[in-house]
Amino acid sequence: MLGLHCETNAAWIERVRTNASALLADHAHCEKKAATMAISLLNRYPSRTALVDAMADLAIEEMSHFKMATRKLAERGLELERDPGDPYAQLLSAHIRKQEPDRFLDRLIVCSLIEARSCERFRLLSEHADDEDLRSFYASLLASEARHRNLFLKLARQYFPEAAVEQRLHHLQAVEATIVQALPSEPTMHG
Repeated sequence: MLGLHCETNAAWIERVRTNASALLADHAHCEKKAATMAISLLNRYPSRTALVDAMADLAIEEMSHFKMATRKLAERGLELERDPGDPYAQLLSAHIRKQEPDRFLDRLIVCSLIEARSCERFRLLSEHADDEDLRSFYASLLASEARHRNLFLKLARQYFPEAAVEQRLHHLQAVEATIVQALPSEPTMHG
């Protein structure tokens, strides 16, 4: 399950099946925020060469996904509106420790968990979306989301001892599961 401690509930699947436009808009915003996070990481840790190289590539890829999502909106005659925020990501990010180097480790793990959850949701959408075009669209993104999840964990293991990564990963996986189980099943990527 991509290291996730709980699965998405069936109520979320039903909500997004009938709200493709809301989901697409939220998805576009998530891709934009993923690119922004990548840029934020390379700005904050410029001496970490492997991180900088990986985040530069990731930002480009995430913006290409943003563009794909906005095209899907345009194809449906919809416009991207203001981003209302992502309570899931905000709640998870609130558990990032403030002091370095713990903050760096936590940011990498939180990013890996967000990518893992997105991958799980894309898989569900590729199987359950009412629209064949959307099923194909989300199926096309599955591999990249899984790769992104693995990239963040690889970087964490490159910069931190394995035991420290595993201990913090286990803790944040439990936090993420608690957050997901409390979500109201909104028609958003992480709702």
